[in-house]
Amino acid sequence: MRGPGGTPNGADYPVSRPRTPTPRGWQRMLSGRRLEILDPSPLDVELDDIAHGIARVARWNGQTTGVYPFSVAQHSCLVEAIAAELSPGIDARCRLALLLHDASEYVVGDVVTPLKTALGERFKEIENRIQAAIFIAFGLPGELPPETHRLVKRADLCA
Repeated sequence: MRGPGGTPNGADYPVSRPRTPTPRGWQRMLSGRRLEILDPSPLDVELDDIAHGIARVARWNGQTTGVYPFSVAQHSCLVEAIAAELSPGIDARCRLALLLHDASEYVVGDVVTPLKTALGERFKEIENRIQAAIFIAFGLPGELPPETHRLVKRADLCA
């Protein structure tokens, strides 16, 4: 039955419809910090959160041999060690960049390349923003210099 204003509740004003909530864009970290995933701030990046997260994220979705999964943290240490062999004398900032090269995976996980490709540019953009915030939080440029980037890629492929 309609009211005098033509509304179902009999009022002269329309009934408000329930609002669709805005999707949550942040994740609470173990440190208690809230990391805005779509717009991350270097101020919300904590080393303990990264270390804890990547130590528990399995590389290649756990599809590795051995009793235990090979973690992103182990992979990061291996990449840094390989780069030190490939390019003796690299400085501490470069070594830090190598250790942090997959740190964004403490938030997004180790998404395998075929799935990243299927998800497209939006996923890559989100991952790159998180990675840039991490680099900046540790005093590195948000985008690595080309020579550092090449070394990271080379050592990463070797690993």
